[in-house]
Amino acid sequence: MGKVYLVGAGPGDPGLITVKGKKCIEEADVILYDRLINKELLNYAKNDAELIYCGKLPDYHLMKQETINHFLVKNAKKGKLVTRLKGGDPFVYGRGGEEAEELAKHGVEFEIVPGITSGIAAPAYAGIPVTHREHSSTFAFVTGHRRKDKEEDDLRWESLAKGIDTLAIYMGVKNLPYICQQLLKHGRPASTPVALVHWGTIEEQQTVTGTLNSIVEIVEKSEIKNPSMIIVGEVVRLRDKINWFEQTIHSENELETLAF
Repeated sequence: MGKVYLVGAGPGDPGLITVKGKKCIEEADVILYDRLINKELLNYAKNDAELIYCGKLPDYHLMKQETINHFLVKNAKKGKLVTRLKGGDPFVYGRGGEEAEELAKHGVEFEIVPGITSGIAAPAYAGIPVTHREHSSTFAFVTGHRRKDKEEDDLRWESLAKGIDTLAIYMGVKNLPYICQQLLKHGRPASTPVALVHWGTIEEQQTVTGTLNSIVEIVEKSEIKNPSMIIVGEVVRLRDKINWFEQTIHSENELETLAF
């Protein structure tokens, strides 16, 4: 019997892979990897490692979750070392819990290797600390994408609106108007700052800011799409002071232009 490692690949910047995650890539016989991982990480794989793409788009899954589960179990039972490489952290909206349940069900040995999730990394690279002594003592991860088989919205919007200082909302660009509407409806001030960070932590990163009252129109004009993180809270105001990454990228691009 082999073993499966459920590995968080981090948010995009290949330098943010953990030391243990890198080791799991290097030693794997089989690697099943997601759409949003940085493909540079696959350069660490052995020459004879089998690479299996499991990419999923919001409305189209190249490989169904049941098929992914089957491949994990099948290859482990063949005695292979399997690395399941997932964007961000495997247990933060990565369906890693479901995969771990399936492996446990079939008696397959597995290990979880946490990764840096985009809900922390994207705002950090945008100059937005998700907690701050002056502005935010509570922080929550929220899904902005509802399951199609659920008729009702089961998010506790009143608690999110009034009880949490900073919200990091995943997969929510399509539903941004509804998200803003619910937060406003349940008591969040219209002046609450909001940021969307597109392709966080990599060179293509783009950030737009506004308020609950204005962000929908701003995003429509900017044409920002997924993958993007939505950050809601007073901490967004700090971006004006500590926007380090995008300023660095812009400075480097200006220097390259001058060199020509």
